[in-house]
Amino acid sequence: MATAASIPAVVPASIGDSEFDRDTAVTRREPGVYDIDLSAGWTIISAVNGGYLLAVIGRALADALPHADPFTISAHYLTASSPGPAVIRTDVVRAGRTLSTGQASLFQYDDEGREIERIRVLASYGDLGALPDDVRTTAEPPAIPPLDQCFGAQDAPGDRPVPGSSAIADRLFLKLDPATLGWALGQPSGKGEMRAWLGLADGRDADPLSLLLAVDALPPTAFEMGLTGWVPTVELTVHVRHRPAPGPLRVAITTRNLAGGFLEEDAEVWDSEDRLVAQSRQLARVRLG
Repeated sequence: MATAASIPAVVPASIGDSEFDRDTAVTRREPGVYDIDLSAGWTIISAVNGGYLLAVIGRALADALPHADPFTISAHYLTASSPGPAVIRTDVVRAGRTLSTGQASLFQYDDEGREIERIRVLASYGDLGALPDDVRTTAEPPAIPPLDQCFGAQDAPGDRPVPGSSAIADRLFLKLDPATLGWALGQPSGKGEMRAWLGLADGRDADPLSLLLAVDALPPTAFEMGLTGWVPTVELTVHVRHRPAPGPLRVAITTRNLAGGFLEEDAEVWDSEDRLVAQSRQLARVRLG
């Protein structure tokens, strides 16, 4: 079992009463239609983080479907989202006894008030608490040094700001494995790897919904491959496997193939009881040259 200090917070926020919960809260306008004001606090450069957006849509689907927990959710990011008003439209595809499937799209508005579809999602929901305990796996937790031997944005030298840092960094407790931190020092390893301890800055424990953020919260593996700049997500699929135990998460992301200006990122999220609680794969676009 992992050993690590708790995420520092004077009075840790609770699930349902944290900045993450407030910023992902949706208002039901009518059955299947939800309004939200996307927060600028979860932006990278000028765009809203894809994991935060997936959590927003995930919360709307949890309200629309008869089951509350995301099991699998696949999103195609059509255009970049920006902070401000948005509307989510959901549709129940099938409501079964153990699994429900729904689809959803998030829209924003152009300068003339016309709707622009930003994201389209297909997801299946169920009850994670009702799953059997039988686990047969060859997966192993990532080998990450203890928290006090890892580094976050606050540890960066004043004369070498961390590339890609943004508003979202203030809302995360993120401590990167030094072996995947060469990019921040101008010495990327060339390997498509990123590993870190992860939590929310206000101390709120993880739940199935926040795992949708966790898979997309680390710096892109492209940084450690010597590439810089925005790495927009094209498609992201997340599998939530278990309710996470209290305490910081460990996230490991790898890229094996960059070709034609696109790369894949495979993520694993492990909880404090050494359980694999979420997996994901995304296709992202990178700027070459």
